[in-house]
Amino acid sequence: MTDFRSGFIAIIGRPNVGKSTLVNALLGQKIAAVSPKPQTTRKRQLGILTTDSAQLVFVDTPGIHSPRHKLGQFLNQEAEESLEGVDVILWLVDASVKPTDDDKEIASLLNHTPRRTPLVLAANKMDLVPAEALTARLEAYQASLKKARVDDRREGRNDAKVISISATQNQNLDQLQKLLISLSPIRPPEFDEEQVTDSYERDIAADLIREACLHYLRDEVPHGVGVRIDEFAERDNGMLYIAATIFVERNSQKGILIGEGGRMMKAIGSGARKEIEEMSGRKVFLELRVKVLKDWRNDENAMQRLGYRIKNKKRK
Repeated sequence: MTDFRSGFIAIIGRPNVGKSTLVNALLGQKIAAVSPKPQTTRKRQLGILTTDSAQLVFVDTPGIHSPRHKLGQFLNQEAEESLEGVDVILWLVDASVKPTDDDKEIASLLNHTPRRTPLVLAANKMDLVPAEALTARLEAYQASLKKARVDDRREGRNDAKVISISATQNQNLDQLQKLLISLSPIRPPEFDEEQVTDSYERDIAADLIREACLHYLRDEVPHGVGVRIDEFAERDNGMLYIAATIFVERNSQKGILIGEGGRMMKAIGSGARKEIEEMSGRKVFLELRVKVLKDWRNDENAMQRLGYRIKNKKRK
C-alpha cells in the first residue's frame, strides 16, 4: 500500500462531448445520466474507481457553454468550481469536430489553472474520425489551448498530455486510466473500495427520470424539464416506491410531455423505471406527475427549490 495512488480528476468539456459516458465506461456501471442532447449533467457528481493500486475520483461536471438563462449560469459555475483543489484536470473534447467557441473559452479558462496541476487533453469519439485526420484535429485543440485570450497576457498551457479515446467503443480507456493513475499523488484512498459515487440513490433517480425525458421528448421541451423527488421509500415487500414531479415551463410543454392519451408519460415512466431498477438492484414502482413552473430556469427561487443555487461569485 506504500505506493498506492489516489487522485481527484476533474473532467471538463463543452456539452455533449461524452463526459458522463466516459465516467460510466470507466466505472463499468451507470451512475451518471447520459443523453444525446447537451446539458444532461446539471450538477457535479463523483464517480469512484478503486483498483488494487489506486483510487481515481472522477468529478463529472456540466458542459461549459454560453448561458442563455440563470440555469446556464449555474451549470457553468458548477463546472468552473470543479477545477479548484483537484489533482488532475481532464479536458475532454470531441475529436469528430473542430474546436468550437465553447472549446476556446474552456482553453482560456484552463490557462488560469495552476501549472502544478497536471492537464490531460483527451480526444473522445476517435472512432468517428479517419486516422489521417485525427492528428490534425488534435493539433487544432492543442493550438487553442496554447493561445492566450486577447485581454490576458498569461501564456497558454503547453504541458498537456494528449490521448485519443472512444468512450462508447472502449478504445484506449485502459491507457487513459494508467495515465491518470501515474499523474495522481501517492496517498491512501479517500473512499471505501465498494463506494462508486457520492450521490444518493434518490438524486440519481431524479437524474434518470430527467434522462428519460431527454430521450423521448422533442427538442423544444427537454432543457425546460426539472425533476423533484417527492417520496423515496422501500416498502415492506422490498419494492422501491418513488413519487416524483416533473416541472416544465409552459402549458404547451406539459401537453407534449403527457402526450396523447398519456402515451408519452407512460414511455418516460417505463424507461426511467428500468434504469432505476438497474441502478438500485430492486423492483421499482414509479409514480410521476407534471406541473408547470413558469420560466423556472430564470427564477432563482424556483431553481433553488429544484436544487440549483447560483452563487454571486466572479472569476478572478
